[in-house]
Amino acid sequence: MNDMRITELRRLRGWTQERLAEESGVAARTVQRIEGGNDGSLESLSAIARALGVPVRDLFAETDAAVLQPEVRGHDERAAVEQERRDAFRRAWRYLFSGTGVGVSILTVVLISAHVWPGVAVLVVGAYWAGGALVGRFVMSTVIEPWLDRRYPLSRAWPSA
Repeated sequence: MNDMRITELRRLRGWTQERLAEESGVAARTVQRIEGGNDGSLESLSAIARALGVPVRDLFAETDAAVLQPEVRGHDERAAVEQERRDAFRRAWRYLFSGTGVGVSILTVVLISAHVWPGVAVLVVGAYWAGGALVGRFVMSTVIEPWLDRRYPLSRAWPSA
């Protein structure tokens, strides 16, 4: 592969190999191998670049597009596309939750106004929004985010709220 600048970028931040491994989520041995001149997977390089706050192409000593291997060329564009798809999925999930909540709220008000349900049924609205938010976060963190990680490996999750 090409000469790497990972060691230089890591040292500029005052990080050890272990710290870079921790920040990037790759094994310390992987960092050691890549810094030692061995090839790294595109996913590992992407995670390291993200931790260092640089595009993948900046990990290479020579960033002329003609010199970089084909899988590295265009990495930033692929990562941007994957990130947009991941973000769109998460927005759709939130729109689904909000739209369903608005529907539940309107239906509850209509049924109470028509005297089909007693007034205390308004608690259904609060239960949906509070309980749905908790269940939604649980499903997002335990099911959806891991699936998105596998489907879009060059993207990253939104920070937890």
